[in-house]
Amino acid sequence: MVAVGVRRAGAGGRFGAVVVRRAEGRDARRLTRMVRGSRAYEGRYAAMVEGYRVGPDYIEAHRVFVAVAMDADVEAGVGGEARCGERVLGFYALVVESAELDLMFVADQAQGYGIGRRLVEHMQGEARRLGIERVRVVSHPPAEGFYRSVGARPVGMVPANPPAVMWDRPELAFLVGSQGEK
Repeated sequence: MVAVGVRRAGAGGRFGAVVVRRAEGRDARRLTRMVRGSRAYEGRYAAMVEGYRVGPDYIEAHRVFVAVAMDADVEAGVGGEARCGERVLGFYALVVESAELDLMFVADQAQGYGIGRRLVEHMQGEARRLGIERVRVVSHPPAEGFYRSVGARPVGMVPANPPAVMWDRPELAFLVGSQGEK
């Protein structure tokens, strides 16, 4: 399940310094809220994320990374479940065993600022570092254009799987090995 915005703008300019770091168990609630609250899954797509959970166990089992904005005005020691001074703008999960981009979300208010593109670039670097040459993406239908714009190539369609998924989904692939595109 992969959803991102398709608008383009600068590389995170509105959010100051943006870094991508490995997710931690304490990020789980915020990532779950991002998935369940995504406008990309409103209407007919809502059932797919209803009750979805990105738990600490999932974060531990897979390569999950978050894009965070470093907020200079947040005092040390403040921030609840977040690391002090951070706002999570998006995240992705790379499942190494199946070489698949399993999850990718950008916060609704952070779409159009290059966060999705930055996460894809990071994912490609991570896959390359792990020796993965091809990363599969089963895309949320409205996100297909975004993936194509950042270099994913269409490879087919994944048929609907009722009752969980009532629609066909585009299947794409990033070629990230020595023969692939950046």
